[in-house]
Amino acid sequence: MHRARGLWRAGVPAALGGSRAVSGGPGGGLGPEAEADPALLRASSPELARRLRGLALVRGGFVSDGEAAELLREVEPGLRRGRYQSDHWDRAITGYRETERGLRGGAGRALLLRVTPAFPPRRPPRPSAHVLDLLPEGSVGPHVDSVKFCGCTIAGVSLLSPSVLRLRSLRDPQDWLELLLEPGSLYVLRDASGPSQRPPSVY
Repeated sequence: MHRARGLWRAGVPAALGGSRAVSGGPGGGLGPEAEADPALLRASSPELARRLRGLALVRGGFVSDGEAAELLREVEPGLRRGRYQSDHWDRAITGYRETERGLRGGAGRALLLRVTPAFPPRRPPRPSAHVLDLLPEGSVGPHVDSVKFCGCTIAGVSLLSPSVLRLRSLRDPQDWLELLLEPGSLYVLRDASGPSQRPPSVY
């Protein structure tokens, strides 16, 4: 988590992300039937938007500025121990540092409680978070996330930097979805095919 000014650049297809975000699952009213804030989602066609209803959600203002600051204080110590790296193992990320942190502090525990309803009933998120911090010149390029690491439910909270998350279909490249992630917003991505588990993350 750092001073990145837009982890996702407009027009860049990618699997998931959001600068300075905590991933877990959405709370209060963010079950599979919940609707996203329409202004925060853009689809390549109305038909695609209908197909993805309930599978891709964005909620603005999910965490307050104060909550975001407390979450940052809880995860920052793990980041300070790492150096910024120029290249990720899969070459998808540049100018970054990352860590995995347990969400044991007050803000982290509260967030987990609020996001757990987004996950399948018997597959709650693990009480830890993947934290990704980009330099202002850092970037996340197009990539495909492994189901082994992502499972069927991904959720994240953008804490500091606005970003655009663009998803593009591998089967039908003309189909794309953009998630507009302002600081404090929550996004949730679900696979309609069945339950799995993904640990919470901070991006």
